[in-house]
This record gives sequence, structure tokens and C-alpha cells, in this order.
Amino acid sequence: MKAMYYEAFGEAPDIRTLPDPTPTADGVVIKVEATGICRSDWHGWMGHDPDINLPHVPGHELAGIITATGKGVMRYKIGDRVTVPFVSGCGRCGECHSGNAQVCPNQFQPGFTHWGSFAEYVAIDYAEQNLVALPETIDFATAASLGCRFATSFRAIADQGRVKGGEWVAVHGCGGVGLSAIMIASALGANVIAIDIAETKLSFAREIGAVATIDATTVGDVAEAVRELTGGGAHVSIDALGSPVTCFNSIKNLRRRGRHVQVGLMLGDHSAPQIPMAQVIGHELEIYGSHGMQAWRYDAMLEMIATGKLNPQKLIGRHVTLEEAIPVLTTMDTATDLGISVITRF
Repeated sequence: MKAMYYEAFGEAPDIRTLPDPTPTADGVVIKVEATGICRSDWHGWMGHDPDINLPHVPGHELAGIITATGKGVMRYKIGDRVTVPFVSGCGRCGECHSGNAQVCPNQFQPGFTHWGSFAEYVAIDYAEQNLVALPETIDFATAASLGCRFATSFRAIADQGRVKGGEWVAVHGCGGVGLSAIMIASALGANVIAIDIAETKLSFAREIGAVATIDATTVGDVAEAVRELTGGGAHVSIDALGSPVTCFNSIKNLRRRGRHVQVGLMLGDHSAPQIPMAQVIGHELEIYGSHGMQAWRYDAMLEMIATGKLNPQKLIGRHVTLEEAIPVLTTMDTATDLGISVITRF
């Protein structure tokens, strides 16, 4: 198979011809029809993720067609259109049995714990527990865009943040995660404030549902600006970027008994951000992490897409080839692209 491949962290990947994968007894092989390029892939390439062993094939947001199945796979067959959460559970531990595969201690993550989907084929373990059947109405590029950013944002907004109609939601960072969160919170009836440093992203945020925006380059105190707009602070605030500044502001801009959800990864030098703990205690704030979404929760998200309440296809910016994906990956920390880049040609 043709695949993106790197042997050292931080050094430019290249395109190689590698052996085709074979399925484990409880796994499948998927012909990748589309795969998204995510900031998490950049973190992995930089060496920020301890689960990655070199050499490596990245990629974790994927959709495609099953081409081979292990002997223990009964629910799925060759030819099925599927996607998979980027965090997949083992199906055997206590967390999986409680319905929380997203925090499985034995989790399988394509593109991190195993070779990923920046390739013509990818092997997925624990298929019975983790595959999601795709309706024919959802194209592969849109389905691939759900796998990490959109699904993670759905869980962050609907489950961890428990957003309700009429609440104020602040979203810090208008990249793929942030724009997804804005669309989802708006669909649930919330009043969303988008915060970013790029006017193009803020303008797009307004198009997909934000009722107000804040340009962090022109505002001295972002948290105070949110409190003024909301009459006391956000009910729910999302750090969709993952930096010490956005994390701090997201907590600081909450009203009393507000809820902060950390979605943006805090790795490397950013792993121990400052937190306004006196406010957390005195105002009884709630702080949550959000790490992917369980396969069984996809049904609710897919139903909202089917009825037109959610339109994740609007968040796709570019369709690229596998070769074109190399500079997209390696410059992701400085890119100003609007929308998600998806590999659709191999």
C-alpha cells in the first residue's frame, strides 16, 4: 500500500510503499476513502504522544470500506461503509462495560498506538465494539471529518458540557474543534461567543451560528469581554485550542457554577497550565476533559446530520492528495487555513 511514513519525530515524512495490513481475529482492514488531517497528528509527529513508536504511519480520522475481516467479526462484512472513533475501546474492561470506551485503559488508537489512516489501507482492532456503520447519505469526506474533531466536540458540548438552550457558551479557538463546537452548541439552542485571533475564522464562526465574536488581538482582557457580553459569564466554556492562555481564559470567563471543558490537547511545555483555583473553589466551577466519543453515541450525532440540524460538510476546507498532505501536517502549528483538510486521493 501507499502510505505517509516517518522514522524520526519532527523530520519531514515521505510517501512509501509498505506491506498491506491484515486483520487480527477481532479486527478488520478498511480501504481508506477519506481521512482528515488533525492537530493531534501534528502533536504525534512532533513527538508529544508517548503512545507512538517509530517508524510510524499517522492518521486517525477516517472513513472507508471494509476489505477484510477477522474470524471473530460477525456484525460487519466486506463491503460495509464504516468509520471509527479515534479512541476505540477493548470491549472487555470495566470502562468499556460501563459505556465509556473513550477512556478505556487498553484503548486502540489508529495513528497513535498503531499505524494509522494516512495510507490506502488501515487495520482496526476491536471492530465489533468500535466500528460505526455509515448511512449512504453521508459521503466519505464528511464521515472522515467526524472521527476526531466533530465527534469530540459533540461529546464536549452535549455530554460533558451539558449545554442547554438559552445558555451562553464561549468557544476559545476557531479551528476544526472550535468551529464544530460552535455549530453543535448553536444547534442545541445555545448563544455562542467565538474567540480567536483571525478575523476570517471569526467571520465564518458567525456564519455557522455564533451570536458574538471576540478578536483576542484587540481585546485586553478576553475573560472580562465574555463576562460583559453575557451579563456575568458563560455557563459553559470550551478551550478548543489547547494553550495556557486559552485554558486560563476559558475558566476565568465562567459565571458562578459554570462548566469548563478542555478539548484542545495540552502537551509538551503546555501540559501544566495556570488555573485560577480560587475562582474554581469560590464559584463552584466544574472542570472537565473531553477525549473522543463512544461509538454508541454516534447515532444521535448522525441523526442530527441526517435531519439537517448539523452540517459538518461546511467545515471541510480542502480536499488534498496524500502527497499534498505532508506540508499540511508539518505546518499545522502555524497554518491559518479555514476549515478542515481531508485526504481524498491516494
